[in-house]
Amino acid sequence: MPEKVTPYKDSDLGKKEQVTKMFDTISKNYDGLNRVISFGIDIKWRKKVVELLKKENPQSILDIATGTGDLAIALVKTGAKKIVGLDISPGMLAVGKEKVTDKKLDSTIEMVVGDSENLLFEDNSFDAVTVSFGVRNFETLEKGMSEILRVLKPNGSLVVLETSVPTKTPYKQGYHFYTKNILPLIGKLFSKDNSAYGYLSESASVFPHGENFNNILREIGFIDVTNKPQTFGVASIYVAKKADASL
Repeated sequence: MPEKVTPYKDSDLGKKEQVTKMFDTISKNYDGLNRVISFGIDIKWRKKVVELLKKENPQSILDIATGTGDLAIALVKTGAKKIVGLDISPGMLAVGKEKVTDKKLDSTIEMVVGDSENLLFEDNSFDAVTVSFGVRNFETLEKGMSEILRVLKPNGSLVVLETSVPTKTPYKQGYHFYTKNILPLIGKLFSKDNSAYGYLSESASVFPHGENFNNILREIGFIDVTNKPQTFGVASIYVAKKADASL
């Protein structure tokens, strides 16, 4: 089980409640800060997620930890008729809803408050499920991934975009310096929440990335699990399937 890291060290709240509070606090600045912190490369990573799913021709997609809806909006290009963006933070969703309305996508994208570990959808509801920079915020990773498997249709696809830690020199050293020193500093300068970006870098460092996460997915019941490192290994795209019920 992954090490549990929380945003606020001195809080009596559980991780789920702390994460909700944190994202509500930084929601207005989140998009701009993300572009600065990732140098805009996160847009390219999301495009790759869309390209991967487009080949599967999904008609219904659940985007978990949708945040301000960047991936949900990008997923329209897959041709899906129904996209549900789910997040635990009402503050992030409020920003996302404005973006969806501005782009006149309300008939395709529905933004809903929800808990990734207790999804209020029936079994076998979606052709695909995506999570972008969200699985490391799950309070219980295995429970969240089991819920995703449950709501996926047989032969449905899971695509996860998540930060990871480079393993090769000099990228490994550069990554550690940036996440420990630069990223929290940027967060403090531009965010009302001094803890948020320290937490985001710390949670990324302890997340079981690469083959460790692949193995968790396999243990839960996913098949055809692969991961594709991005940009020297600072992020990874994980792809997996739910088995066909007839097999």
